[in-house]
Formats: sequence, structure tokens, C-alpha cells
Amino acid sequence: MKKQFSEFTTSAVFYYGDEEILSPYLESKPLSLFTFIWAQKNPVSLKLDQVDFTLEPGQIIALTPLHHLQYIEGNAVVYQFNREFYCIKDHDKEVGCVGILFYGNSELPVVTLEEDQKRKLQMLHEVFLEELETKDSIQAEMLRLLMARFIIKITRLIKSQGHYGQVHDEKLEIIRMFTFLVEWHFRKEHSVSFYAAQLNKSPKTISNYFSKFDKTPLQIIHDRIVLEAKRLLTYTDKSAKEIAFEVGFQDASHLSRLFKKQTGESPSAFKNKTKQLVTA
Repeated sequence: MKKQFSEFTTSAVFYYGDEEILSPYLESKPLSLFTFIWAQKNPVSLKLDQVDFTLEPGQIIALTPLHHLQYIEGNAVVYQFNREFYCIKDHDKEVGCVGILFYGNSELPVVTLEEDQKRKLQMLHEVFLEELETKDSIQAEMLRLLMARFIIKITRLIKSQGHYGQVHDEKLEIIRMFTFLVEWHFRKEHSVSFYAAQLNKSPKTISNYFSKFDKTPLQIIHDRIVLEAKRLLTYTDKSAKEIAFEVGFQDASHLSRLFKKQTGESPSAFKNKTKQLVTA
């Protein structure tokens, strides 16, 4: 089973279902989405960054687009989403896109569910399914709220249990820290050299570390700037000039060029389209 939600205005995507979602990963490849895998009645066998990993029944693992995944076997509930789906909204730091479950720790977060916790998450699972069948103007907001609730529950369990998988790689750690730093500094710092200096690496070394990732370091920075611009255009009444200043551009035309290069349209056109879809 595989259910999908997509949002035209923000390019948000959300997938929900079972192990069928993992079929593209029968051979190891980079994840392009944030991913939760919940092992059900039997263990789920995976390879994460070429390391064998077994998820026991009742365990949930949180993965980021940095990981290489190979699915071997096992029944699972799977959630996948991109930054535009979840990260476009403001969240508390612990449950945001650089929170404990994602870029906020150096190991793989794995949580083990007790029977009562399984029951509660199964109920939430069923609400997700129901909401995916409800096509209306507030569906996106409801799905984001449900995902926030799911992430809050898993984050609380991770903090109480302190369980982390021991798959670790120096390059992956540098990429994780780079992404974490971008989240904190993208509004002012737009150059790879700034982040490389924070990590005591050269820009060339950082670029080499990203060579097996599907995006360059500069693309990571630009994606985060454009995502924030989309968020402000969609959820505030700020002008393009105000938004440009907020994400670190003194000249609004610089943001406009970057935004159009990334999305194919100007910030003003994006905002007008968003308004039309909301009022339609």
C-alpha cells in the first residue's frame, strides 16, 4: 500500500504506507526524503550506508536524506516526506528538521515501543490514512499537524530511552553538521567557505564529502534559502523586498534570480499563485 499527498504551491510531498514504499531501495541508493520505518510483526533487514542493520518488531528508526538505504526484507509502516512538507512550518528546535530525530544527533535514532505506545501510534496511523482520503483546503495543514504529533511522540520516547543505533561515518557526520549549521546561519551566510571554516575543513574537502550525495553544499544552502522564502510568501504578508532582507540579501533582485532559478517563477508570481489556489 502506498498513499501520496502533494502540494503544488510548495512542492511538498508526503508518502504513507507499508514496505512497498521501500521497493525503490532494493539496491542501495541515497534517500531523497526524510523517512520513518516502523517494524511490525517481524524484523526489518536493512543496509544503512553499507552497514547491515536489523530493526526489531516494535522499533522505529528515523532517517534523513543523507543516508544510503538498501531494503532487504520485513513488514513495515513507512512515512516519507520532503523539507517542503514539514520544514516549511515553524517548529520547536527539538522536533524541527534539525531536531533530535534528524540532523540534531550523530547516531541513528531508534525507539522501541511498548504495547501501549504501539496502540497509540496505530491510532495515529489510522488518522493519517483517513486524512489522506479527505481532499479539502485544509488537508495539508492537518497532515502537517499529524506529522508534528508523530515526531513529538517519537522524540519524547527517544529522550526517555536514549537508544541510538551505532552506524557512524566521519563523512556523514561532517555532512550532518554542515546541514545543521546551514539551518542556524542561512539567513546571513550564503557561502560554502563560511560553513567549511566552522568545520575546520576546506571548501574543496566539503565538496568532496558531498560527492556521493545528490546535492552540492551550495545547493543545500540555496535550497534552505528558497524554502524559507516559500514559507514567508505562503504564510505571511511580507513583500518580496522584506523577505529578501530577512534571508540575507540586501538587493531583492538577488533573491528573485535565485528563486526563479530554483522554482521557475518569480517570488511575486509564486505568491499570486498561492493566493489564487487558497481562495479558489
